[in-house]
Amino acid sequence: MDESVDLLTIENVTKTFNGRTVLKNVSAKISTGKILGLIGKSAAGKSVLIHMIRGSEGYGPDSGRLLFHVNHCHKCGNMDLPFPGVPCSKCGAEAGTESIDYWGLKEYDPVRQELKGHIAIMIQRTFALFGDKSVVENILEAIGPDDPKRVDKVVDLLEFVNMTHRATHIARDLSGGEKQRIVMARQLAKEPLFFLADEPTGTLDPHTSALIHKKLVEYVREHNICMVLASHWPEAVVEMADHAIWLDAGDVIMDGNPKEVTEKFMEEYRFEKVKGKEAGEPLIVLENAQKHFFSVSRGVIKAVDGVSIDIKEREIFALVGVSGAGKTTTSRMIAGMTPATSGKVMIRIGDDWIDMSETGFAGKGRATPYIGFLHQEYTLYPFDTVLQNLSTSIGMKMPAELAKMKAIRVLLNVGFPKKDIDKILYSYPDSLSVGECQRIAFAQVLIKEPRIIILDEPTGTMDPITKVIIAKSVLKARDDLDETFVVVSHDMDFILNCCDRAAFMQNGKVAEIGPPEKIIAGFGNQQ
Repeated sequence: MDESVDLLTIENVTKTFNGRTVLKNVSAKISTGKILGLIGKSAAGKSVLIHMIRGSEGYGPDSGRLLFHVNHCHKCGNMDLPFPGVPCSKCGAEAGTESIDYWGLKEYDPVRQELKGHIAIMIQRTFALFGDKSVVENILEAIGPDDPKRVDKVVDLLEFVNMTHRATHIARDLSGGEKQRIVMARQLAKEPLFFLADEPTGTLDPHTSALIHKKLVEYVREHNICMVLASHWPEAVVEMADHAIWLDAGDVIMDGNPKEVTEKFMEEYRFEKVKGKEAGEPLIVLENAQKHFFSVSRGVIKAVDGVSIDIKEREIFALVGVSGAGKTTTSRMIAGMTPATSGKVMIRIGDDWIDMSETGFAGKGRATPYIGFLHQEYTLYPFDTVLQNLSTSIGMKMPAELAKMKAIRVLLNVGFPKKDIDKILYSYPDSLSVGECQRIAFAQVLIKEPRIIILDEPTGTMDPITKVIIAKSVLKARDDLDETFVVVSHDMDFILNCCDRAAFMQNGKVAEIGPPEKIIAGFGNQQ
């Protein structure tokens, strides 16, 4: 079909949570083969709108409505693209074009359930995979056992997300970026009519991000579906969207051409890197460190294959490279979470060097209390307030008032406005945006004032303004508290703004170490 027809109409939707209006009279229309881009700072309302379109429980609009335009077969219940006169793709019967008000139907209405089955969603920083199953098994599970073309579909999807080289790997052993691509493959396996992507490439390297952006656009165009993309990355919105909306605290600030909207949004983005304290003596040393895994189907997997680096006290050191290069495994070896198969990983505590592959208090147990780690797949305690997450729930042993003072200070350091602190302290994680929760997780690390802090994709779901705040927080912690940082990131701007040195990793090895500007330029040339 060459003609374009409306697939989704958003009519003046408004949504309030706990007295806080998160969407205010938002409207948009999306037709077949088109992509709507949503951009804005954390807590702008992007994810709320995504969940409202998805039909997630508790996200129904207070006013306004969402209309999904489909061909609905009353014989088998199947739904297709809303082209008049086209028979049902499932049973061949006549199908009529309908506009379905999802939130106007009862919860267990069969029409509502069928419609929801045609909406796919990728939620930021959520890697919902079967950890003990292989990549192929994860995708086969999403397709289902009754599809006669299921094997061909798996091959096509693996090629689409550039993961054929990981087909037999166990899901839990993948890097964060690789997991994200398999989640994408599982969602596309459903052959959706409506595809929702909340930060779909936030933790991917620039090369893989550009590849996924291009292929998602191709998928939308070729299958004539519609897509809603929420992103903090102006590049993603410009590369993918046909129309863009800039949201801020639920208000539509601007809508129109993606390039014009994102350029206006980025006018607030300013950062000037200042020289901080000089680095001290070596604090972390890796000598020919290796980490090999054994897979029944693939044999020995060399996740880290002979890495030698030294990181100095008060240094902010970055590990960069494409997904699966060995960055996260190297950081886990430094933290003592993943022991080296061979070689040495040493950390200096006082005047003593501790081997992080040795267990017990005399080994890594002596160093781990001084190491903070912000995981890519962080979690907060959902039934504890932010204050509890920052104090009692992470084992802080101090008077309540002192714990609260420290919590306030660290929340200010990670970018929460002073006027909102009291409200944030007593909020629960599910009432905050993903970006806000990520800052809380970073605050959990900072509040314990460790000597070494490892950040695994610390800005993947943050807007540019918040990234500036976090960069300043890292620099301030280094200068005020003499803390040392190891940063695993695909965010080149953050690395340039923050880091003193960077190591480019490739196939489990360090290819080059040097100033961030040189490494990032070389990284780009490697693509």
